[in-house]
Amino acid sequence: MPTYQTSITVNAPVERVWEVLVAVEDWPALTASMTSVRPLDADGASRSGSADHVVAVGRRFAVEQPKLRKAVWTVTALDEGSRFSWRSAVPGVTTSGDHLVEPEGDGTRLTLVLTQRGALSGLVGLVAGGLTRRYLEMEARGLKERAESPAAE
Repeated sequence: MPTYQTSITVNAPVERVWEVLVAVEDWPALTASMTSVRPLDADGASRSGSADHVVAVGRRFAVEQPKLRKAVWTVTALDEGSRFSWRSAVPGVTTSGDHLVEPEGDGTRLTLVLTQRGALSGLVGLVAGGLTRRYLEMEARGLKERAESPAAE
């Protein structure tokens, strides 16, 4: 069961890091590891008043990444302001992603965890483990940079 994890200190309050983290449709602008994150459900409401961008349990997002197959991720858990998890499955592998924010001194500790389970998870880890680690690190750095920049008005 391959598990990948990265943590980074963000010089911004937890609330700001959370705001950036749950704006998943904006991730492609923050990191080259994502080319598209598109909501597949039209219920709920977002920070912009649009129904398409809210992270909530059961919501689905189509995620496209370079060198990887397009995947549909479903939000499986949400602790508002501190954690959300989502899951994607293909035959032989189920991948879970956990996103956590917690206070650390005057800033925030952002932790990203990716876990793969299933009959083919070992093989996928062997073939794509390095890429997975690089992508997690790129995503953490991109989220950090956005959270540390002034919030858009």
